[in-house]
Amino acid sequence: MPFFDRLKDIFSHDRHSDDDTVKVKGKEKPIYYGTVTPYPNFNASDDTAILRRAIESKGVNEDVIIAVLVKRSNEQRQNIKAVYETENGRKLADDLKAVLTAHLEVICLALLMTPAHYDAHELRKATKGLGTDEEVLTEILATRTNQEIQEIKKAFKQEYKTELEEVIKSETSGNYTKSLLELLSGGRDESTRVDNDLVSKDTKTLLTLCEQGSKFNVSTFIDLMTKRSYPHLRKVLEAYSKQTDVKLPTVLKKELKGDTENCLIDLAKYAWNTPAVFAQKLVKALEKPGTCEKTLNRILVSRSEVDLKKIKEVYWNCHQRSLNDDIEKDTKEHYRKVLLSLCGAF
Repeated sequence: MPFFDRLKDIFSHDRHSDDDTVKVKGKEKPIYYGTVTPYPNFNASDDTAILRRAIESKGVNEDVIIAVLVKRSNEQRQNIKAVYETENGRKLADDLKAVLTAHLEVICLALLMTPAHYDAHELRKATKGLGTDEEVLTEILATRTNQEIQEIKKAFKQEYKTELEEVIKSETSGNYTKSLLELLSGGRDESTRVDNDLVSKDTKTLLTLCEQGSKFNVSTFIDLMTKRSYPHLRKVLEAYSKQTDVKLPTVLKKELKGDTENCLIDLAKYAWNTPAVFAQKLVKALEKPGTCEKTLNRILVSRSEVDLKKIKEVYWNCHQRSLNDDIEKDTKEHYRKVLLSLCGAF
């Protein structure tokens, strides 16, 4: 079965359990699905010395640079950055820029940013120049926590001296702007507990909306998709699918158009199965003529301490080929090694 047919199965059938916790000493703890973990016996001064030697060695030692950056958590990398500047009087990012090139330079610099600054950087790229990358805007704002969104807005203002909300308003329009601003407000319910009565109420609302035809109330749908928790929305979408044969994407495509349609369909997909959406993006990035490195970088860097293990699992289940194998086939040299390391291959 082709990859995207398998993904259709994921988006149209019952999900597995939402229980992503495990008991540790009698207490429920979230399961960690990242591929990058804190390095044991971490010492920022030792890593600084190692990186300095690798940068200053004849011909630059990319393997050592990769080994240090990828095998440290983001928090540990921030400590390395601070110590490096203190001990050398120069920024680590500037020294890496001087010795690295092309895709390897781009992804190594991305690894040095905090998650908030990296997301701000990607949002700026998505809104700068000719054409707005709406898919990236939706992706980032739909998959970050309320706290993360506040940190992104702060980082964006700090880095680019303007409010992210104002940039969104100037680069998008209509109901798509409204959808993004609702996401940017950071007002989504983040409770993991689901109120079954509210699920029933929202399911009825959704069914009514989808029966209204040309009178489809997009504002009500935007509020539902941007304010309710993802566990709640999964239950609503599941209940909806059991009470009608009309597929939600079919309704949205009929009643909406353009960026608004794409955004709201994406929000439903993220609510149903976020790792599957990222797996879909990765297979497109690796299958299109010419690998889309910007997509590979963004997803592997941003999800390596979140859910990259889950994304790899979905990729395998739908593709019957591993993400590592496809990266091995479609990328080269040290850039390939960074990507594979982020996937946990080394």
